[in-house]
Amino acid sequence: MSKIKPSKGAPYARILGVGGYRPTRVVPNEVILEKIDSSDEWIRSRSGISTRHWASPEETVTAMSVEASGKAIADAGITAEQIGAVIVSTVSHFKQTPAVATEIADKVGAGKPAAFDISAGCAGFGYGLTLAKGMIVEGSAEYVLVIGVERLSDLTDLEDRATAFLFGDGAGAVIVGPSDEPHIGPTVWGSEGDKSETIKQTVPWNDFRVGDVSKLPLTEQGEVKFPAITQEGQAVFRWAVFEMAKVAQQALDAAGITADDLDVFIPHQANMRIIDSMVKTLKLPEHVTVARDVETTGNTSAASIPLAMERLLATGQAKSGDTALVIGFGAGLVYAATVVTLP
Repeated sequence: MSKIKPSKGAPYARILGVGGYRPTRVVPNEVILEKIDSSDEWIRSRSGISTRHWASPEETVTAMSVEASGKAIADAGITAEQIGAVIVSTVSHFKQTPAVATEIADKVGAGKPAAFDISAGCAGFGYGLTLAKGMIVEGSAEYVLVIGVERLSDLTDLEDRATAFLFGDGAGAVIVGPSDEPHIGPTVWGSEGDKSETIKQTVPWNDFRVGDVSKLPLTEQGEVKFPAITQEGQAVFRWAVFEMAKVAQQALDAAGITADDLDVFIPHQANMRIIDSMVKTLKLPEHVTVARDVETTGNTSAASIPLAMERLLATGQAKSGDTALVIGFGAGLVYAATVVTLP
């Protein structure tokens, strides 16, 4: 017989508040076209993106996260001291250690919570949300701050015609807390590592230690390029449209609802064509509000779902209590989908 006392938490969990931060600089397609041979019409037709936000030197991963977190804490109606854990999903924090979550926890005034970073690309928010739910039900934290934050402008090759126009910066945060009813459904998540080369960093950091410039990508002027995110666009598009629609349907099934029961659909804001194709494949009814934040925010990876959620609520396109399907997918290739009640 075990001598260990069983843990006891809340019966269920839910999202209690949401906050977002977009950098002040708005970058139109015309700026992107200064470096690549393309057109505004081509960028819009391929991605649906017209503008994106790029962070200033002062708008760091930490600074943006603190701003978004403050809004989420206020929206949830709790104090920072009540936060028992901070989870940050990002691929653009350039210090291997310590985790940026510890610095953010301190700056928001959370005291001494558990704090750690995760790297799950564009599915990172879904991964963080799932971990937060588990903590609350298990009893290791009463309130969890989940943040998705990126400065992808730091990892963008502006000479790469396939990706230069895609990425933006920003931070989105939610507070997850206890609930007497289920407001976060089962998560359908996974990975397909055999496709890991379809979205990747151009060169690993340690290549810069070798000293052999021939191994590193160069600019047109012969200067060494900083590592950037690259992808096989068509392969990613096909995978996202066909495979992720199946995962989204599995999440609906796991939650015990149908598309007719949905009020809102918040997919990762990767590309407008992917979003529209998923809506068609899932046969979503016309009454379902679809997040299309990518048009003015670009692809912000882990930040895209909470940012889109925050904007839908702020503009009145969605309301508190709505039932929403959220799905993230990206580098790895990894994915995570679940049904939630909006805060």
